[in-house]
Amino acid sequence: MASSVAIVILNYNGRHYLEKFLPNIVRYSDGHDIWIADNASSDQSLVWLQQHYPDLHILEIAENKGYAGGYNEALRQINSDYYILLNSDIEVTENWVAPVISFMDSDEKIAACQPKILAYDLPTHFEYAGAAGGYMDYLGYPFCRGRIFDTREEDQAQYDDEKDVFWATGACLFVRASAFHKASGFDESFFAHMEEIDLCWRLLNLKYRITYCGKSVVYHVGGGTLHKSNPRKTFLNYRNNLIMLFKNLPKGRRWKTVFIRLILDGISSVRFMATGAWPDVIAIIRAHYAFYRMIPMLVKQNPRTNYRAPLYYRSVVWEYFVLGKHRFNQLTGIKSAITPKS
Repeated sequence: MASSVAIVILNYNGRHYLEKFLPNIVRYSDGHDIWIADNASSDQSLVWLQQHYPDLHILEIAENKGYAGGYNEALRQINSDYYILLNSDIEVTENWVAPVISFMDSDEKIAACQPKILAYDLPTHFEYAGAAGGYMDYLGYPFCRGRIFDTREEDQAQYDDEKDVFWATGACLFVRASAFHKASGFDESFFAHMEEIDLCWRLLNLKYRITYCGKSVVYHVGGGTLHKSNPRKTFLNYRNNLIMLFKNLPKGRRWKTVFIRLILDGISSVRFMATGAWPDVIAIIRAHYAFYRMIPMLVKQNPRTNYRAPLYYRSVVWEYFVLGKHRFNQLTGIKSAITPKS
């Protein structure tokens, strides 16, 4: 029997993106169920959907629960073998579903997979959020094949492969339903940003595989709900990164890593000061205080202790900013970056 697939779009005031991108999603969905989970939008998204796509499945969420809470509530109500979590600002292409599902069907230990993510505004280049699969260094800095910090590579078929990675982007995340629920879904304390990396890390801790499939291609606008220049995004990124590290690192590495990040985040604040971005400086300070207040709760949760996840055990910050290595294939020892340490 063929695997069942549910395409689930979490919408929050994204009517303009639905108008633009939903036609292609319907056209290229291969007959799979399409669900719109609306996070209490106020832009008449539901009215427009009911007028133009009355046959789609619509779930109304009473309040804006962010990416994590919104998807958790939606996926509890959807029965399927696979979920495809799709941002409303994604343009899909023909045959974007089948290659990924076929790849995931080949091994039940594949919990999550992402397609190739190219930039909608610059389709010759990889997009910031995901590119060709995500990695993370031991200090918690995420990067991708095809994108390190603000440097995006041109797509020259260098990542047209199938590959195990550390994290798959939440912008277009194929996830095995049984694995998602076994890992208890997204951590809703994140609200938005980095919750997919946290989920992938927990899935790796459960000995699942996280993968990338370059045979599927989509285009991402990015920043559709919260632009990268918004201090709220800065706050969430810095706070959630600290939460994720504390939750998932072995106990012996937590405090050392948090202390180093305190120093590095201070340096990051100085860089924001130099550009006059004072709201971002305040956001970083608030992020740290918010994290410190959460530590008693995180300790009480008693997350994993000794498993060393397959991080990149070098500093991508040092290699990028000091050594000038701006492309993925220039990073030192990157081939072993997803090999678990004993």
